[in-house]
Amino acid sequence: MRTVKIASTGAHLPGEPLTNADLERLGGPLPPEILEGIQVQTRHWLVDPETGEHREANSEMATAAGRVALARAGLDPLDIDLLIVSTASPDFPLPPMATLVQDQLGLRRCTSLEVRSGCAGAVEALDIARTYIERGTHSNALVIGSEAISPLLVPIYQDIEPHKIRMRDRIGLYTFGDGAGAILLQAAEPGETRGVLAASAASVGGGRKPGMQIVGAGTHAPLRRQMQAKRPVDLRIDVVASATHTPAVIAEALSDLLGMGGLSAQDVSACILPEGNAGYLTDELEAAGIDTAHWDGLAGRVLENLADVGATGSAAVPIALDHAWQAGKLAPGDLVMLLAIETSKWKYAGMILPWTAPMPAAADARAAAAAAAA
Repeated sequence: MRTVKIASTGAHLPGEPLTNADLERLGGPLPPEILEGIQVQTRHWLVDPETGEHREANSEMATAAGRVALARAGLDPLDIDLLIVSTASPDFPLPPMATLVQDQLGLRRCTSLEVRSGCAGAVEALDIARTYIERGTHSNALVIGSEAISPLLVPIYQDIEPHKIRMRDRIGLYTFGDGAGAILLQAAEPGETRGVLAASAASVGGGRKPGMQIVGAGTHAPLRRQMQAKRPVDLRIDVVASATHTPAVIAEALSDLLGMGGLSAQDVSACILPEGNAGYLTDELEAAGIDTAHWDGLAGRVLENLADVGATGSAAVPIALDHAWQAGKLAPGDLVMLLAIETSKWKYAGMILPWTAPMPAAADARAAAAAAAA
């Protein structure tokens, strides 16, 4: 069976950074202690925050991130034989957004799949992609996580006086951002890498209410009734449950993933876990009496960029991975853990594999050469 390697990553963030001061003007302030807990300082929205008009589509963000990853690997879009896109906010219910990205990349034909999920989706998609490559049917897989959450946020404050906006609605404004991240997975040469050492995904929310829902534009109720709602498409977050239950999901995910690979936390060079440096995680783990041995073993090696981009759903792990690589925090041979926690129905997806992409300078030089040749 063939092994796989990560050849490159890419990311795309729409528009200019939107600051907390900008959001305070539009939707009202948050208490300092809540702002500290959220941690986000800036985020990017594909909508114009003043008018609500869309400046680009989710599929266009995904395509842009994919093109960056391809350029850094020195590949043409026509080299891609497998495209998997994860999103909870597609352009349309149909056709699948993955096929729109395929079209924008100029591909008449390729295997095209879509994972409908939030934070866990991109890692789930990566695991699917590696099975196609390992069995020998595909060689170059482009995996993209892309999310457009801002269209659900603007109606919270548009045409409403800031002081009339509920505090729980303001929290969403400050928390989320849009963006796309891409990971290029390739078949490795014999003996080049060990490939994926462990992968695990599970939904552990049986019997528990969702921690996050997007209600509307589905088939759960008559369309006429949905259109009569105050917000026909509504983002709902259980803030308390998200804070208190997420650490337990992380603990279960770490135990499962490390156990599957026969590894300890100390074996991992870097852990890509969005929100992984939030102070409440350790506090809640200890308060719940959960064994923190695995978590403590990752101290100082959790990499993320939540403060700069906000919570970006399906895009979170690939954007954070791209940031870590471009910042020089990942080197060939490092053992990297990708871990995504999704509060929608309490899911997780994780993978451990050696880092194989070259140092960023080499990748950027390759991208520049490809651009010059074009």
